[in-house]
Amino acid sequence: MSIDGGGASGPRMGRGRNPYQLTEESPVYVISVAAELSGLHPQTLRQYDRLGLVSPDRTAGRGRRYSSRDIEQLREVQRLSQDEGINLAGIKRIIELENQVAALQARVAELSAAVEGAAAVIQQREAAVHASYRRDLVPYQDVQHTSALVVWRPKRDG
Repeated sequence: MSIDGGGASGPRMGRGRNPYQLTEESPVYVISVAAELSGLHPQTLRQYDRLGLVSPDRTAGRGRRYSSRDIEQLREVQRLSQDEGINLAGIKRIIELENQVAALQARVAELSAAVEGAAAVIQQREAAVHASYRRDLVPYQDVQHTSALVVWRPKRDG
């Protein structure tokens, strides 16, 4: 599984996007450039790929292509390892949990939008029901009685 949801299983570019427009998820860096940008050795990048910590896209010839997001992830793995003293198995678990949280947050947003949409439909239906009320029923206050309902009917000739 890729850290950012992309990876070797498919392209990271969304449908309808211009294939020539680069994004932070565009796989453009070969391993030597990614190693230099991340400050790591190419062999370290290969190890992180094997362990599933970072999963760059692959070319048809199986060469790795790293995106800007992958390079950020490489730096974060290195930071967690060196600065926080977390081993690679722990880092992998942190990444998995972060991915799970992101997926759950996206699902919550999706469900919230669905609830808001349903509430709007209910409000529209309620308004339609109120608009359909008969207007010939009029509440009437009588001094002797607490309330009454008066039905107005026009006189009929004949």
